[in-house]
Amino acid sequence: MNSDWQFSRRSWLARNRMALISLAAIAAYAIFVEWVWGWSALMRQWVEFGLTSVLSALALLIATYYIRCYRIHDYFPEQTAGRFLPLFRVTQVHNLLNIMLPFRAGETSFPLLMRTEFGVPLVRGTSALLVMRLLDLHALLTVAAIGLVLGRSDAVIGWVLWLLAFFLPLVLFLLKGSALAFARRLAPARFEVFLDEAEAGLPGDIPAFLRAWAMTMLNWAVKVVVLAWVLAIMGVAPLAACFGGALGGELSSVLPVHAPAGAGTYPAAIVAGAISFGAAADHSTLEMLGRAGVNAHLLVIASAIAGTLLSVLHVSLERFRV
Repeated sequence: MNSDWQFSRRSWLARNRMALISLAAIAAYAIFVEWVWGWSALMRQWVEFGLTSVLSALALLIATYYIRCYRIHDYFPEQTAGRFLPLFRVTQVHNLLNIMLPFRAGETSFPLLMRTEFGVPLVRGTSALLVMRLLDLHALLTVAAIGLVLGRSDAVIGWVLWLLAFFLPLVLFLLKGSALAFARRLAPARFEVFLDEAEAGLPGDIPAFLRAWAMTMLNWAVKVVVLAWVLAIMGVAPLAACFGGALGGELSSVLPVHAPAGAGTYPAAIVAGAISFGAAADHSTLEMLGRAGVNAHLLVIASAIAGTLLSVLHVSLERFRV
């Protein structure tokens, strides 16, 4: 009898593991925000910005999560066919863990979650994640470089260099066959299976790569524009500094340098990016930039929590209909 109860409990935990992980991550974030800033202070700051502006920014940021989810679906169409909502939940749990844990430790959750939910081998999931992160970094750097090119006197040379950098991922993808063949010649025979799985995690052809590339650019373009708009509402000027701050914050979230939940590092990167793109560096401006950086960071956290709650709600409603 006792063994039957234990088996039933393990079965229930196995069926609801994703929901439990989601709720645990949300609870951890709620405790963290209360400990560092306090929810009452958070609400007061948002009231000052205006409910319409806050909800519009949140909606646009959450929309980028659907773009990311579709990008992953396009990477693994067979494994995720007809299961977009569970995939959306996986991407949101991964996003929360990635924000919560320092030094990109949350990235390890993606291949594990993809294997658990969709049967994607670890090496294949890791390979896909690496390509997506390289595309993310490339998208942010190329967007940031636009501001640098616009400020140069020799703009023609700057745009030529920018175009070369922009098309670099496509060139590297076209060389993937030669790179993999070279790796197979050097690697011992026992690593052949790992190389096959790593190749399977890459886009299969040029159209698939172009779709992944386009969705990456769209995702980061929307997010950077939204964050720049939020910083402008908070008083950051000039407009180039708003984009610099948005790019700085998001670069800190892509590179392996952020603290748990980005506390401290994300706002600091916003301040550094805004100053690099033209904001003043006097005491009052730095104080204003610091507040704006913290508020923008809280908005990003709120969008991650809202996206995860939405993903849990989606799946719950789907189960209820079934």
